[in-house]
Amino acid sequence: MNNLPDELLLDILGRIKRTTDRSSVSLTCKRFHKLANGLRTSIRVGCGLHPASDALTALCNRFYNLEKVEIIYSGWMSKLGKQLDDHGLLILSSHCPSLKDLMLSYCTFITDAGLSYLASCSKLASLKLNFAPRITGCGILSLVVGCKGLTVLHLIRCLNVSSMEWLEYLGNHEILEDLCIKNCRVIGEGDLIKLGSTWRKLKRLQFEVDANYRYMKLYDRLAVDRWQKQWIPCENMLELSLVNCVISPGRGLACVIGKCKNLEKIHLDMCVGVRDCDIVCLAQKSSNLQSISLRVPSDFSLPLLQNNPLQLTDESLKAVAQNCSLLDTVRLSFSDGEFPSFSSFTLNGILMLIQMCPIRELALDHVYSFNDVGMQALCSAQYLQILELVRCQEITDEGLQLAGQIPQLCILRLRKCLGATDDGLKPLVGSYKLELLVVEDCPQISERGVQGAAKSVSFKQDLSWMY
Repeated sequence: MNNLPDELLLDILGRIKRTTDRSSVSLTCKRFHKLANGLRTSIRVGCGLHPASDALTALCNRFYNLEKVEIIYSGWMSKLGKQLDDHGLLILSSHCPSLKDLMLSYCTFITDAGLSYLASCSKLASLKLNFAPRITGCGILSLVVGCKGLTVLHLIRCLNVSSMEWLEYLGNHEILEDLCIKNCRVIGEGDLIKLGSTWRKLKRLQFEVDANYRYMKLYDRLAVDRWQKQWIPCENMLELSLVNCVISPGRGLACVIGKCKNLEKIHLDMCVGVRDCDIVCLAQKSSNLQSISLRVPSDFSLPLLQNNPLQLTDESLKAVAQNCSLLDTVRLSFSDGEFPSFSSFTLNGILMLIQMCPIRELALDHVYSFNDVGMQALCSAQYLQILELVRCQEITDEGLQLAGQIPQLCILRLRKCLGATDDGLKPLVGSYKLELLVVEDCPQISERGVQGAAKSVSFKQDLSWMY
């Protein structure tokens, strides 16, 4: 073995897939130990990184080919020692020449100066920042200017990112493929227009507005009005997720929804202003759609809705059913509160999806229109494998007993369903048709009642939600 070149030994060690086995081999001799360390391309560290700079230097020297680094300070307290700071990012940039993927979570000590050090990481392609309150738009700009190959950028709860020059810079360079902006209070829908021609390259967009911050100020219609109707080149978009957004007719994000002809997944959560015509246009353009998730606000969840009633009806579901033959995942949800029949999906609309699309996973939350008749219809759903029912209060034992007749069903989740009792699960007991049964916070179902109803059972009971 001593006569074998390093390249051949690296190939041999690389064929050992289990980390524990590779670690055992590395203890054989110093040469094996050094080569095995070179095969380590990713690390994930947290509060145990103490003292941060010294520990990080030691790790980088030991694992000298790191490509992916995750530093997570969730649950950090001052008694655990000083957090990673800007000097730590300098160590990363100077000791990890192969760094491609970096995630910093709850690293509250880093500032724009630290990001400027990362700008020298020429291979950095993915940066994810979760709760970095000292970072501003200037720091993000210095990073995107330096890292020419950045294709993934996630900003979550970066509360002081206000200037948008970095968005304009990204807009002029068609490189970015995955953009996630969540709860960055100053960044609004109107700012997304600055992406310009980069829309052409985007494959994934997640945009979430801080609900509490926005609702206190009411919806900023002016931000949306600044984004006039125009051509948005987003034909390559595969995944689109919008949460607490304003969808203004004929402009802004409404233009995006109707232009994503290759879209595979869409998630619209509490987005005010979405109309049937938006979903119909989406369905007609996106024949490759595989997953749709809609969480609709009730008429009483926002004062704004008093003058802008919900406009999603069965017409949306009908268009999706008729045009999206690959659809296999459907999640429909209403927010807390009553909602009038003219603004909700009816049982007929839901059944159209089930009958015309190969639905593999169906999740319904607070959908009062789904009842025992709907459960009867599911018995003919040839592809359904996963069924999740949350706060579906019209389902009784009679409907629940039909779950065992759904041909391919293997996972059933019940949460906060008031009408279901132990009797509804009796046909499943002993049959072991289900791989997994999850029952949570259903007041009339007991722990004894779920025993033997599936190969694996999870039961939790917390009824505080009822009071």
